[in-house]
Amino acid sequence: MAAIASVKRRYGIVGRSPALENALNTALRVAPTDLSILITGESGVGKEVFSRIIHDNSPRKHEKFIAINCGAIPEGTINSELFGHVKGAFTNATGDRKGYFETYDGGTIFLDEIGEMPLDTQTYLLRVLETGEFIRVGSSTTQRTDVRIVAATNRRLSERIASGKFREDLYYRLATVAIELPSLRERSEDIYLLFRYFANNFAEQQGFEPVQIDDEARWLLENYQWPGNIRELKNVTEQLSILAEKRELTAVDLLTMMPKLRDRNLPAITRQNGNGGAGDGMQEREILYKVLFDMKSDLNDLKGLIFELIRSNDLRVPDMQKVRSLQLPATYPAAAEEIDRRAGGDEVPEEGHHPIIVDSSMQRAYDRSEIVEEDLSLANAERELIRKALKKHNSRRKEAAGELGISERTLYRKIKEYEISE
Repeated sequence: MAAIASVKRRYGIVGRSPALENALNTALRVAPTDLSILITGESGVGKEVFSRIIHDNSPRKHEKFIAINCGAIPEGTINSELFGHVKGAFTNATGDRKGYFETYDGGTIFLDEIGEMPLDTQTYLLRVLETGEFIRVGSSTTQRTDVRIVAATNRRLSERIASGKFREDLYYRLATVAIELPSLRERSEDIYLLFRYFANNFAEQQGFEPVQIDDEARWLLENYQWPGNIRELKNVTEQLSILAEKRELTAVDLLTMMPKLRDRNLPAITRQNGNGGAGDGMQEREILYKVLFDMKSDLNDLKGLIFELIRSNDLRVPDMQKVRSLQLPATYPAAAEEIDRRAGGDEVPEEGHHPIIVDSSMQRAYDRSEIVEEDLSLANAERELIRKALKKHNSRRKEAAGELGISERTLYRKIKEYEISE
């Protein structure tokens, strides 16, 4: 753990998620070897930083290191860049030129975006990995090199192999040890730490007070998808530091300056609205589901209360078949047994037990009574449920939103929409 903490300080790695700790531990364990390593992970998770960690903690740390983006080199020149060429090998080849494998002999070469490497170049690279030999473009002379290869990709190489765009044998040579770096959304506990780190660093560089966020704004950051990972978070933090007119920001401030933060990290795929963010449909369904579940629970409680009254007072009710047709909750088995026992309807009441008697005057009163239909409006039920939640939690919106199973932003909108006084 001490070694990992030291590496974090040296390379500016912020976070304490188990996935990150595991990746760092693996990198430090394989660094002293000469094994080829394949680093996988989405764009912006820090793959090049890990390649430097491996090189700097290896016996080659005093030798040269170079990072090469295979996707940025044109297909027609990548062989020359990596392996060199001789005079006259192609147009404009006016002299001999050393490639990276010759120039960085004894050091480490980091091949980023290895999945974009052309197939013929993959063949030459496989030979280097297996025998340490290569040939300059246009030459027939075999040369040797002693370089360590650390490769990285944000592509699924298994899919590239299946489509014939990547050599399977090269994959197994590269992935002697595989290190998978977690995406930022998979380490949400590190998002706020990274935000503070970037905000403080940027403020120190620019000479002003660092920007801060409240709990609601923090929730927004931690539930955003972060498709650009750490690189995107750093970019957002610096934009907020520059554009914010005040130093402590709320969720409303964040959404005003960064509307894309409305996109939530939901566990299921949802339809996106025209603005590119998750629509309000899912949030509407969240609260409506809560209303329906609570209504069902209240109905079951009401049934249970009636059955308990019947059982505890030893009462009879007319037309027991209708009562029996009701679905009893599982929490009232005794009441159900009592109803079944008395369902015959022809027993004589025991002494001290009194049946329910409806005389003609009561019947006439019932006939004259007005039947008031229950309000089944979902909007009204939703409004009442929000009132109950706010009352239960003494108008603490964060706790009320948690009770309702919705976000605080949705709760704020509903309070305003229904004009609910707290």
